[in-house]
Amino acid sequence: MRFLTDENFDNRILTGLRRRFPRLDIIRIQDSGLLGAEDPEILAWAAEEDRIVLTHDAATMPAYAYQRVQVGAKMPGVIEVPRAMPIAQAIEEIALLLELSRPREWENQVVYLPF
Repeated sequence: MRFLTDENFDNRILTGLRRRFPRLDIIRIQDSGLLGAEDPEILAWAAEEDRIVLTHDAATMPAYAYQRVQVGAKMPGVIEVPRAMPIAQAIEEIALLLELSRPREWENQVVYLPF
């Protein structure tokens, strides 16, 4: 599975995922050249790269993701991790997703943690 973390995604979660899954294909918006980009641009780039977006942005990201689905545009998936969720729990929830699913299962889906 390939991931893209949104601009304000907690780097402690990212660090924990990388420690647990050293071969995990995950990049930050900051490293993709999209720093400061709006959600529609981020989702379009994620779709081109087949990356599921990890975000804390429940206010706007899901709405733009659903817009892509409604017009038939590719949308590999969005996983919203609440800011208030403890770091260890967020890592465990994402780890479950990695261990028990396949990328295509998340296409056109917006998922809210916890499961």
